Amino acid sequence: MKRRVFLAASLPLVLAACGADNIWASDEAVRQARFVAEGPPSITLFTVIGIPRGEGGHSALMINGSQRVIYDPAGTWNHPRIPERHDVLYGITDNFRRFYIDYHARSTYWVAEDSVPVSREVADLAIARAEANGAANKSFCAVETSTVLRGLPGFEGAPSGFSPIKLRNWFLTLPGVTSKRHMDGDPANNHDVLLKQKDGVITNRPARPV
Repeated sequence: MKRRVFLAASLPLVLAACGADNIWASDEAVRQARFVAEGPPSITLFTVIGIPRGEGGHSALMINGSQRVIYDPAGTWNHPRIPERHDVLYGITDNFRRFYIDYHARSTYWVAEDSVPVSREVADLAIARAEANGAANKSFCAVETSTVLRGLPGFEGAPSGFSPIKLRNWFLTLPGVTSKRHMDGDPANNHDVLLKQKDGVITNRPARPV
């Protein structure tokens, strides 16, 4: 199923259901979208978790270094203002970060946002590894997220395998990790509604520590 179809009804309810693609934004689009976030460098693991059984639906990374990007292997989120190259999404402002979370949080899934501080060098290495990793195959989100992490100093122990929950449980053991829980009782992903807000401006969703 193509990831550039913008109707919510066309998007799968199983969040890991999209496969590899060859999306490659132009150099100019990536350059113009570049966003440098405030705050220290960090690596954030997003885990989409099913309600009520607690199964893992998706894994992704938000990396804050010389710029802020999301590595979204086999993911389905997209926006016309966000250039993509093989699962790396550029231009992740605070509003687009909220947009990404809101897309995944719904009555049947909640989103765990777990972050660890890193050096600028490690953050930029994470971006480079995500860019070099290529597009992920269907259902390989946890596998490819772990592959990117294992090549970073301090993250060598990232477990391999297809389980987003196993990956998150390991990530929570890292020094200095902080966590937030994002929940939204809406039954849909609101993708078509949010696309009308071209800058990704949405109201903050409630978040509380896990």
